[in-house]
Amino acid sequence: MTPTPHDANDPAHPEAPGVAKPFSDDDRRKRRLRIARNVAIGVLGTLIAVWLILFITKGRFLKSPVEAIASSMTEREVAVKGDFQLYFAPFRIKFLAEGLTVSNPRWATRPYLFTAQRVDTRIAPLSALFGNWRLYWLDMTDAAVDLEWNEARTANTWTFDNSGDAEPLELPTIDRASLRDTQVRYRDPVLQLLTDLDFASVVSNDAEIGEAVRFTGDGTLRETPFTLKGALLTPDATVQRGQNKLELQARAANNIIDIAGTLPSLADIEGVPLATKARGRNAAELLAIIGVVIPQTRKYQLNAQLVKEGRYYRFTDLKGTFGASDIAGKFTVDMGRERVHIDADLATRTLDIIDVSPFIGYNPDVVAARGVQAAAAASGAAPARLLPNATLRAEGLRAFDADVRYTAAKLRSDAIPLSDLSVTVGLDDGMLKLSPFALTMARGKLTSDIAIDWRRRPARTQYDIRLSPTPLAQLLGGFGVAEAGTTGTVKGRVQLTGDGDTLHDSLATSTGRMAFVIPKGTFWTRNVQLAELDFGTFVQKMFEDKLKDPVQINCGLVAFTVRNGAAAADPILIDTTKNVITGRGGFSFDTEQMDVAFLADGKKFSLISGQSPVQIGGTFSTAKLNVISPELLTRAGAGLGLAVLAAPPAALLAFVDVGDAKSADCGPVLQGARAAGQRTTKGKPRDDVGTGKAATTEEERPKRKKFLGIF
Repeated sequence: MTPTPHDANDPAHPEAPGVAKPFSDDDRRKRRLRIARNVAIGVLGTLIAVWLILFITKGRFLKSPVEAIASSMTEREVAVKGDFQLYFAPFRIKFLAEGLTVSNPRWATRPYLFTAQRVDTRIAPLSALFGNWRLYWLDMTDAAVDLEWNEARTANTWTFDNSGDAEPLELPTIDRASLRDTQVRYRDPVLQLLTDLDFASVVSNDAEIGEAVRFTGDGTLRETPFTLKGALLTPDATVQRGQNKLELQARAANNIIDIAGTLPSLADIEGVPLATKARGRNAAELLAIIGVVIPQTRKYQLNAQLVKEGRYYRFTDLKGTFGASDIAGKFTVDMGRERVHIDADLATRTLDIIDVSPFIGYNPDVVAARGVQAAAAASGAAPARLLPNATLRAEGLRAFDADVRYTAAKLRSDAIPLSDLSVTVGLDDGMLKLSPFALTMARGKLTSDIAIDWRRRPARTQYDIRLSPTPLAQLLGGFGVAEAGTTGTVKGRVQLTGDGDTLHDSLATSTGRMAFVIPKGTFWTRNVQLAELDFGTFVQKMFEDKLKDPVQINCGLVAFTVRNGAAAADPILIDTTKNVITGRGGFSFDTEQMDVAFLADGKKFSLISGQSPVQIGGTFSTAKLNVISPELLTRAGAGLGLAVLAAPPAALLAFVDVGDAKSADCGPVLQGARAAGQRTTKGKPRDDVGTGKAATTEEERPKRKKFLGIF
């Protein structure tokens, strides 16, 4: 039978048995919903099962997998020695570990980055996925953190990605915390810094810790021990990754250093302005901490702003005082070179002369309390000496380099008016140069180039000191020279080279030339006695009994040739309108003894024109004025073993570089060609200005015990 079109048994009929019905859109939607429901039920069931399993077991079975995963991700060994829990309670992740340790990289000096007797915390689940950790609760006991940089400062212990750049230390956001017996160790090999900190117990609620988190600690900086204390003044902001207002105080080598600032993260000071204050008894002790050697100072106080930029530590807006002097400017410490390098621009408005004394070897406190002679004795000098015998450590001067520019507007000094000091200091591997070194002295300019080679033992010092025309009235005003009536000036040069680690030794071994030129002018003194040497009496004895008028000077030459620290007059020759003054003898930088004899011979015959020779003897500290016999004049300086050259005045003028000799009013002296070319009142050659020979025989050199009772 042929089926009809509506026969249900027809295979072509849609409702025929065995024929699949086409899905409608509604069927497909319902099917997807059923699948999603089943998956959700499965996932939820799984999560519930996992949650239930974790809750029941406290996740203790995950200890080994978590240790392995954490170790693999951090490339460190992570281990839990005691109880371990990891589960949802109920929707926050509870993590508890007893005896938790996280190892350090192999280059670190401590085995563990982190250890804790017990860590109990609640973690926000989503924060863990995005790396922005948030802890609802943290209870930590007996924890220790080791924060270290490697030797090249390219990696640290808290940055786990060894292939990337080192990152600053960041703390998670913590709502509530209880921290007991927490220790932090920090090590920076480049700075040679090692410190251990102990934090006071911290209890916080709802991200509010309280007024401050305080800590104490100790450590070493370049082998100098220190102690410190400080506080995190905004701990509530810190735990929420806000600003970290930090202050700390360190004490080291009799110095107190205060630092305050706001850090972007707890262990990051890069590029952050830090208010820095330092005070102490001696700034040399402060700088010695970083290996920088300077002379001693008196009590100091300094304020500056510190900014660390990589290897540079920049101190700007520096202001302060040392002793009775002020100081301002800026300086930079470069810690990235083979030797620490200091670059500085410093200025002083008023520099007390006592605060200068350390730079030539005196203790400024002794100078201020007991005087220069006592300070010289304290430096190791022999009794009655003035030249100090103290030295800087040569090895210290090879430990750092420096480029320093320093100026002082005024120098506070009782004897000689000094001002406008300026010096450029260069130190390169023990080669110290003060060039140029200039100051104004009594309206005259003193310019120097000084080089000290600390690379050789003993050090070699080269002095080249030049004095421009300087008014004698101001220069010698403190010694009784009358300003009214004195119009003379002096110009000179000192060029010496000596070996020694102290000022005394370098001068006691020096060889060179000292020369001073006095052009035409007048010279007058008041009868004022100073330091047992009366210039007024000296001038009176040299010229006439009663000095009624100023001395009219045509030209004067005062020069010394120095050999092994002994300075011999070469020549001393002063031409006045009435007299020719000559001198013999000299002085010793080693013993500081003086023996200079002067004779004034009248140019015209006079019953009173021949004055008795005058001797300046004694030592630098106790100069004495004596009237001697003409016979002893020829022996002046023999007791010091001085050799006299009697150099021509023309050569002396060339050494001093006075320019046009005629304009210097030295014509009358130059006409004599040599000092020995001068004549006595009887027209005979003078024999009291040097023969060019040293006294070498016993007959020529009188016995010391018989010479004026001094030698």
